[in-house]
Formats: sequence, structure tokens, C-alpha cells
Amino acid sequence: MATRFKQQASKAVRVVKVAPTSIKKLADNGGELHGPSPNPATNLVIADIVLRTGTTLARRAVERSVLGASYSPRKAKSILKGRTISETLLHGALARVAIGSVPGAILVGGALVAKTLYDRSRAGQARAEGAADLHEQAKDGVEKA
Repeated sequence: MATRFKQQASKAVRVVKVAPTSIKKLADNGGELHGPSPNPATNLVIADIVLRTGTTLARRAVERSVLGASYSPRKAKSILKGRTISETLLHGALARVAIGSVPGAILVGGALVAKTLYDRSRAGQARAEGAADLHEQAKDGVEKA
């Protein structure tokens, strides 16, 4: 059994010896610039910032459009400003759980479906509670402005 392990280990070593030349060939881009900076780490930071900014802008636009269906643009803006830090952190944490794994996505998605079905079963009361919550958030948002 020991010789079998040594044979497998020597094969692995041979693969590792070949890999650096293959990696060097893959990494050589012929001197082409693939970003605004010659430093790939800087390009990665720039790409990360651009993607996060775009995502944030898209999220805000979607939130405003969802609220804009029922509220004036001014009230929708104050509702969004009136959110607490804990609500924002909770929503971010739930999104990370949902994105992080399939079981997390099933758990968060299932909870959202359950909450939606529960709200629909008592539609009138849920509508009134939601409107009251958003009215409070709008008042908080006006105070922050």
C-alpha cells in the first residue's frame, strides 16, 4: 500500500512540475491591457466598486418603482429614507444567506412565500398594518432630511 501511495504522490508531483509552465502560458496576455490600470489588483478594485455602485443604483430604482405604484415620488423617497439601520442590516443579511447556498435560498425563499401567503389570508389587516408602518417610515424620513 505504501508503494501505491508513493506512485500516486510521484504522479502528482509530475503534474505540479508541468503546471507552472502552463500557468505562465495562460497568464501571458501578449502585453495587452485588460483594464484602466496595468495593476490587476487595482483593476479588480475598480470593477468591484463599479459593480457595487451599479447594483445599489438598480436596487434603489426598483424600490422606488415598487413604492411609486402606490405612493407619490416624494412620499416614496421619504419612506426609503426612514428605514432604520437594523432593517437595512437584516435585509442585507437575509440576501447574503439566500445567495450563499441553496439551502439558504430555500429557507429565505420559503419564509418569504409563507409570509406572503399569511398576508394574503388576512389581506385587509395586512394592508392597514403595512400602510401604517410605511407612514411611520415616511415621517422618520422627513425628519432625517
